[in-house]
Amino acid sequence: MPAARLNAPARLSSQDNIAAVLGAEILSGARKPGERMPTDAEMLKKFGVSRVVTREIIKTLAAKGMVTSKMKLGTLVLDPSNWNWLDRDVLSWRVSVGLDLEFMAQITSVRRAVEPLAASLAARNHTRADIAKLRQAITAMAEAKTDRRQFAEADLHFHMAVSAISRNPFFQSFAGVIGTALSVVLAFNAEADSPKMQASTVARHAAVVDAIEAGDEDAAAKAMLYTVDNGLAHAKRARKRM
Repeated sequence: MPAARLNAPARLSSQDNIAAVLGAEILSGARKPGERMPTDAEMLKKFGVSRVVTREIIKTLAAKGMVTSKMKLGTLVLDPSNWNWLDRDVLSWRVSVGLDLEFMAQITSVRRAVEPLAASLAARNHTRADIAKLRQAITAMAEAKTDRRQFAEADLHFHMAVSAISRNPFFQSFAGVIGTALSVVLAFNAEADSPKMQASTVARHAAVVDAIEAGDEDAAAKAMLYTVDNGLAHAKRARKRM
């Protein structure tokens, strides 16, 4: 994973943007657990921000479990076990660091635990309008052809829709939280796909909808699990070709 240090240009003055730079440094491993974060003077020199702004930035990182302030020691980076991985900013910053197979495998593990059950519930709770929405997403995927971004966006809409159709608000919230990471993973796979592979992806998603429409909860869960697992397998193959 690439390591970025505190080298953002002086024009970066937004409090949120500076927090993103520092957060990405921590997530990349450039700033390791136990390492001291920049002092007020260092923040002023690098970013031109006041002590008040610096403290607000540190508060932001602390709220996400990434740093802690200690008397006489300053602000220190915490171990990853303390980080709030389901925080939207943390996931977004992690994505900005870049994709690697470990990260994609971690996202896939979480998806395997959630999305098949969401599909199963969708098979139980769907309406005709829900099925039409899923079919529209599949059609958009098929019509994207060589437009990889459009393909990935339609793919994301499909998975978000299944979570919504589950009628479980926790699944819906979870899908919203990991949406940023999921969109990047799907976009990576779309970029590496050939038209033939994209057609196979569309077929796998169609199988999920068929099972949901039939009200077959077990088949819907299995079809979704197959779809999720295939995405990681494809990513591994794509990495080997790079």
